[in-house]
Amino acid sequence: MEERLLEIVFSLPRNPRSRTFLSQLRTLLADVAYAGPAETENVRGDAVDRLILTPPNPADARPVTTFELADTSAPQVVFDTGQTIGIQADDTSDTPVPPALVELSELTHRLAGHIRRVDHTGVNLPADHTTPEQWRNLVNGLASASTMYRYPSGEEWPFILPSTSDELVGDIRTFVTGREPRFELVYDRWSRKTTWQFALWTDLTRTELERLFPGPEGTTIGGLEEIFRVVAVQSPWPGLGIRFDLCYRIEDSPSDWETGEWLVTEGGRIR
Repeated sequence: MEERLLEIVFSLPRNPRSRTFLSQLRTLLADVAYAGPAETENVRGDAVDRLILTPPNPADARPVTTFELADTSAPQVVFDTGQTIGIQADDTSDTPVPPALVELSELTHRLAGHIRRVDHTGVNLPADHTTPEQWRNLVNGLASASTMYRYPSGEEWPFILPSTSDELVGDIRTFVTGREPRFELVYDRWSRKTTWQFALWTDLTRTELERLFPGPEGTTIGGLEEIFRVVAVQSPWPGLGIRFDLCYRIEDSPSDWETGEWLVTEGGRIR
């Protein structure tokens, strides 16, 4: 049996700022059926504050995605196969960075009742601080323990799709909704700092989201204007960017993007 990626953890320093962020994120995702529980216990019986997103379909698909407070000095993304993505050292330099325009609390307020699902989470790694060798090692290490697929148009945006143990050994051949949240890595040649991204399915149209987040609060990415609106939020942690990609309501759901078919058949698996 191959090593299997079972959990991706967004690990937050155990302090009031992180606790507030986690609480606001939990409120934002309150209507997502597979988001929970709010609090569990560790092996010592101590309360552990965390939010877990468990893929609803297919049964036993992994990895799950977890947000939790931990004894760490800075936020990081931890894979249970051993890899870790932190904030690059140069990201905390004194280089001026324009402030994000929306507080997470305000984003949560405007979107109340409109978030249905989490399409994917992800990390953008700045190419200026990530060598090609470091990038290849990260991608190859995760691909060996998961079902990871190339982005079909050629950008360095590989996606991990949740899968069963049988699919890990073979491949994904069943295309269903609920194989989420997936996880994206981006080799970012434009940004100079690590960024966490969260793509959320809303029940709002493009026009409605443009009204909720007009420019400059809301922006778009070239070539993806018809799919989602980007909103950057104020990060509690120096050197880390946080953005939300708010997907427009799809009338002809499920699409081949939602089921993963486009990534699997057009992108191809990274082994």
